[in-house]
Amino acid sequence: MLRGMSDTSFRMREDPWRIFRIMSEFVDSFMTLSEVGPAVTIFGSARTKSGDKYYRAANDIAKGLAGHNLAVITGGGPGIMEAANKGAAKIGGKSVGLNIELPHEQSGNRFANIPLHFHYFFARKVCFAKYSLGFIYMPGGFGTLDEFFEIMTLVQTERIPQFPLILFGSEYWKGLVHWMKIEMQERHKFVSPGDLDLFKVTDDPAEAIQIILDYERRVGSPTITPRAFA
Repeated sequence: MLRGMSDTSFRMREDPWRIFRIMSEFVDSFMTLSEVGPAVTIFGSARTKSGDKYYRAANDIAKGLAGHNLAVITGGGPGIMEAANKGAAKIGGKSVGLNIELPHEQSGNRFANIPLHFHYFFARKVCFAKYSLGFIYMPGGFGTLDEFFEIMTLVQTERIPQFPLILFGSEYWKGLVHWMKIEMQERHKFVSPGDLDLFKVTDDPAEAIQIILDYERRVGSPTITPRAFA
């Protein structure tokens, strides 16, 4: 902060310029992603190693989706994100990486052939939700959980269509699913009957791909902006 300037006056001076930076991120990303076509986002940990079974599964899922002319969107970093971008790119598919500037962990992977860079988490999260017709959640940490519950909330509140939400890896997700069923639904009634049917759990890459393809065949690619972004 400049010497002699109060916190309030500093914000009044800086915030209008910050708005332009936010606008720039939205304009650049919207212009790029609007040309990508139907896409599926794959989330998961940046810490997953290349020899891990979930890395291999993410790679296989991305290949299958790209083979059906679906773009693959990830957070653009290492781990699961790298695996998915690599799978899509290796067969000539559209491999989108929405990278975020972080002090630790996150660095862009070289397999995203449509890279975008973000400073603001919320701008990046809007793009995941706005330009995907399905979401696959591989095992991950706080970021993966954040994206899962955010998209679940948008679907539950009908701000976006009931896109496929797939938790991949029953061994990893079973504790969370059990807790949601027992604590959130049955004991406290914090969610409504049917809310836990908004997502599917699978261990089969082929099933994950088929769920997405069935949805696309049934509903088609989104042609209007979801209510959350209108």
